[in-house]
Amino acid sequence: MNDTRSNGKSGARERKTRSRMMAHRMQRLREHGLKPPVEHDQEPSGENVTLECGWGRLLFSHTFRTPEELAAAMRAEKPGQRDIAVYIRDPHVAIAAAPQELFLDPSHTYRLDLATYRPEHRRGRGFTIRRLSSMSEADAVNNIYLRRKMAPVRPEFFLSKARNARALIHLVAIDQDTRRVLGTVTGVDHARIEGVSEAGSSLWCLAVDPQAPRPGVGEALTRHLASLFHARGAPWMDLSVLHDNAQAIALYEKLGFVRVPFFSVKHKNSINEPLFVGQPADEEQLNPYAAIIVQEARRRGLLVEVTDAEGGFFRITHGGRSVHCRESLSELTSAVAMSICDDKQVTRRFVGTAGVRVPDQIEADDIERVDAFVAKHGKVVIKPARGEQGKGVAVGLDADDDIAGAIAAARAFSDRVLVEQYVEGQDLRLVVIDYQVVAAAVRSPASIIGDGQHTIVDLIERQSRRRAAATGGESQIPLDNETRRCVAAAGYAMRNVLPPGVELQVRKTANLHTGGAIHDVTGSVNPALAEAAVKAARAINIPVTGIDFIVPDPASADYVFIEANERPGLANHEPQPTAQRFIDLLFPHSLPAASRP
Repeated sequence: MNDTRSNGKSGARERKTRSRMMAHRMQRLREHGLKPPVEHDQEPSGENVTLECGWGRLLFSHTFRTPEELAAAMRAEKPGQRDIAVYIRDPHVAIAAAPQELFLDPSHTYRLDLATYRPEHRRGRGFTIRRLSSMSEADAVNNIYLRRKMAPVRPEFFLSKARNARALIHLVAIDQDTRRVLGTVTGVDHARIEGVSEAGSSLWCLAVDPQAPRPGVGEALTRHLASLFHARGAPWMDLSVLHDNAQAIALYEKLGFVRVPFFSVKHKNSINEPLFVGQPADEEQLNPYAAIIVQEARRRGLLVEVTDAEGGFFRITHGGRSVHCRESLSELTSAVAMSICDDKQVTRRFVGTAGVRVPDQIEADDIERVDAFVAKHGKVVIKPARGEQGKGVAVGLDADDDIAGAIAAARAFSDRVLVEQYVEGQDLRLVVIDYQVVAAAVRSPASIIGDGQHTIVDLIERQSRRRAAATGGESQIPLDNETRRCVAAAGYAMRNVLPPGVELQVRKTANLHTGGAIHDVTGSVNPALAEAAVKAARAINIPVTGIDFIVPDPASADYVFIEANERPGLANHEPQPTAQRFIDLLFPHSLPAASRP
């Protein structure tokens, strides 16, 4: 027989121990100036409370009576979504209820005490923050989510009036000049969720467009949401951040967030796979252009061997077929095609012969001939005949000294230097894979926006750090003669303070490696431009290429060919399926049977 008296004493001791532990935990929170969380041992006001957020559900774990009930709810996760069980006190117990299906999210929870929070009122940032209010803004938010590898949301969900929808707040940062969505954040008001007894709040899905030209968007969105919840009387605002996201953690700690001992549990699905499987060590060493292809290949179950991570080389094997690649350059591109792309003068001849419109061009081997060329065309472009990533290229020159200096600079990259007719317009990159246009994007030169406080060189360095963070270190603005020339041409010196709201273009070339930005126009590009890009690719006989045009507008049929890149950066065009189409080209049988042509 069981000794009930002994069990009673043991239960009493356990309750006292748990009570002491809870008191100690709440005392630690008070020492940080924070309010303790809801007592999860108390009788919840609701059972099994969940909140639909569009990308998945939030499951408030303290409203579930047993770990088994929580695990059962996690199993109901919809395909393509990401559920999160939050405020779990004993994650090891929750995971033990379904160890093959659940995992502990490797994120820290941070809390902002809104009772002591002081809202900041700043103006002149060049963008406004307000609630999301249209389907076009919803589409823009989803585009940012996809660029940040986050789960998208049905656009109509953002404007939903369903039950519990009033607990959700979707904010967007809108550029005052372009009306473009620069960033977004979602807030959850716990007091307005049916069945949740606590009156706190939380922040989710903070995402800023990697191409956002204005600084401080993420901080402003966080502050705005905190001010909103502060006005509502919420005692705190929580958020979850990956443990290794040092940049975000630094921002939150700067704003006054303090780490608190709460945990989250997620379901083992394809979206979360990098969190519970981990990234292979060889993949971590790859640049973004190689990594996007390797990840797609491994997602399909193909064998990948990284042969030289620093150079971006890898080998993909499927069945008896093996292809060696360097980023998007593969063995399918012949040496002849590569040599055509390598020499810009040769490229121009090949595509021009095929009927593609090309600009006038000469070699910079005779000063009198160059003078006559400049007199004919007004402004010119100076570029090395061989080179990549915009190195040695100077655009829109008309002064003799500038032209002579640019020719000398270009000779550092190639013995032969070209002088080309300057054509006004937008820089359009079309990615052609297997002679089909997969992505199209307008590339814009690096620019900065003044704040009335920082010098131009400081603004360039800050913008360069943001671009580097958004591209894995691949995009930075060089502080070279070309940058100084552009700044001087606008009437400024590098040490001048740029007036607030003034936008200054600091490069003429739109190359991403020199700090340029990219904007997807795949859905609106004129079919005539796509046809010309395919014609150029066929003239070179190259299966994967980036074709560069200068166009007055991507929607118009007018263009001038500039050059072809034999190794286009596929990662620059997310969320377009560039890596998927690249693997389709290499291994068509890796497609699901239903998707094969």
